[in-house]
Amino acid sequence: MNTLNVERLVRKIQAVKSVLLTTHKQCDGDGLGAMLGLYHALRKNGHDVRVMTVDDVPSKYTFLEPDKVLEVFTGPHRPIAPTELALIFDTNDRRMVDPLYAELEKHCREILFVDHHPVLNQGPEPTPGSFIDTRAASTGEISYFLIKGLGIRLDENIARALYTSIAFDTQLFRYVKSSPTSHLICAELLEYERNPEEIHQCLFSTHTIGKVAFLSKVLSQIEFFGNGSVAVLKLRSQDLDDHDLEMDDSRDVIDMIMNINSLQAAALFREEAPNTYKLSLRSKGKIEILGVAESFQGGGHLFAAGALLHGKYQDLKLQVVNQLLHRLDVPFPANKK
Repeated sequence: MNTLNVERLVRKIQAVKSVLLTTHKQCDGDGLGAMLGLYHALRKNGHDVRVMTVDDVPSKYTFLEPDKVLEVFTGPHRPIAPTELALIFDTNDRRMVDPLYAELEKHCREILFVDHHPVLNQGPEPTPGSFIDTRAASTGEISYFLIKGLGIRLDENIARALYTSIAFDTQLFRYVKSSPTSHLICAELLEYERNPEEIHQCLFSTHTIGKVAFLSKVLSQIEFFGNGSVAVLKLRSQDLDDHDLEMDDSRDVIDMIMNINSLQAAALFREEAPNTYKLSLRSKGKIEILGVAESFQGGGHLFAAGALLHGKYQDLKLQVVNQLLHRLDVPFPANKK
């Protein structure tokens, strides 16, 4: 197993009593599972630990029972008390933690990021001492090594949270960075987690009748460029509302698009507000798309990235498609077929 050198961060945790754990806004299974796993471990270790999300947790994660342990910053919550250490999972960009980050700066003696995304070339620097290792296929793997380094025994709650993180971010082990580490960790976790099928169902089999109707509508609106090598899709917030869906229900749309065999890259524009879009980018590996996201002050992985865009949709679409086709060495404007 490829182990991660988390010794310095382990010493940081051992040296404090109070810890606050959080993750990026619109949290997903990776950040949520990683911080909940460490939360349960630190509670066993006698730490004064608190876990908080920036905004609401998507309903599909109710199997982790987050309501029992975490608070939502944008909802009713206790004031943040003076805290020795804050750990932020699954991002190294403080903008992804606003408006909570400003409060952490006021009340936490030290703030560290725990992440596996590349540090942005054009963005805020992570705080000194942050632990960022792109070899990890998920932040759940980092949490696992932290718990091991702290000498805390695994249990059912820890295992369920960490397994959720790893299964989510590797897409059930499709993306493991050419390493057996994800498999080996989960083999150990499954000694404590007796019902992984339930986790798989909650993460990946969440289609309601309304969601299928939603997908039927939006997938028919895909635009193709560069002889089918690039796909673009726009999702309106009204489409989600019309089908009684949450924002999280749009996450897997771009992954479905990437199953088209001719595609090399795809861009999903999710309308957040008038002339404001959350851009999600994916690549099958022929081209890196992190640079595209960074050109819009975004970030992510080399082959999966995103950004928040402001402007007219048609203008933004042309800019993104132009960059993708340029990286594919396809002239633009190119045909849509």
